[in-house]
Amino acid sequence: MTIYQTINVDGLKIFYREAGSPNKPTMLLLHGFPSASHMFRNLIPALADRFHLIAPDFPGFGQSSAPSRETFDYTFEHLSAVITDFVAALKLDQFYLYVFDYGAPIGFRIAMQHPDWIQGIVSQNGNIYQEGLGPKWATRQDFWDHPTQAKRDGYRTAFAPKTIIGQYTFGTQPQRVSPDGYMLDIAYTQTPGYAERQLDLIFDYQNNIKAYPQFQAYLRTYQPKLLAVWGKNDPSFIYPGAEAFKRDDQNTDVELVDSGHFALETHAEVIATMIKTYFE
Repeated sequence: MTIYQTINVDGLKIFYREAGSPNKPTMLLLHGFPSASHMFRNLIPALADRFHLIAPDFPGFGQSSAPSRETFDYTFEHLSAVITDFVAALKLDQFYLYVFDYGAPIGFRIAMQHPDWIQGIVSQNGNIYQEGLGPKWATRQDFWDHPTQAKRDGYRTAFAPKTIIGQYTFGTQPQRVSPDGYMLDIAYTQTPGYAERQLDLIFDYQNNIKAYPQFQAYLRTYQPKLLAVWGKNDPSFIYPGAEAFKRDDQNTDVELVDSGHFALETHAEVIATMIKTYFE
């Protein structure tokens, strides 16, 4: 059974889902954009017999506090610091890490700073390589190199309903994706201040790419057991990014599934089986 809790971390209410026995190995699940921990709603029950699962909503996402950008810096460094403090508040000192999309730069920052915490990593369309950046990133590089208000405003389309539905459905088989996930994410876009804080994170994403060499150095040094499972039809983080993990971490297994960016929407049971098999 999944339970739904909140905890105060750094003056913020952090919402999280928890399932499985605390006597089992813990897995920390870190969501992506434009989602929240509800993206794990199908995976968590499929893993709860083998793992103790913790899935928080980042500040500014889902059910967690969303302070004003005037009082909270929406950067990946800051989100990583809050989630690090969340982990410490729950007294999690060893765990498996599941990262997806935005969760990857947050999770790898935590892993770099606390390598002793990490028992293994699942990266599901969680990119840390230049090879994994799809064509859209060239346009973002122009925005980062030559930012203007007009270019910033142009990224409001990133959380338009049509875009979010496309993120969920592109690269998947027809009629295989439930509307529940993307409709909830669309609802979250209507909350106060959502657009501006997300635009701050889109601009700050450049610092994740600059940190890729550090993330890769962590892998080369510590060689964690790593499962890179990828929706192979993802146009944002293309599957060569999954293959690239092998270059730095000899304990890597790469699995491609016939899905898109939100591979859990169509392959949660398949991915759960992969995780249980690889980390048995």
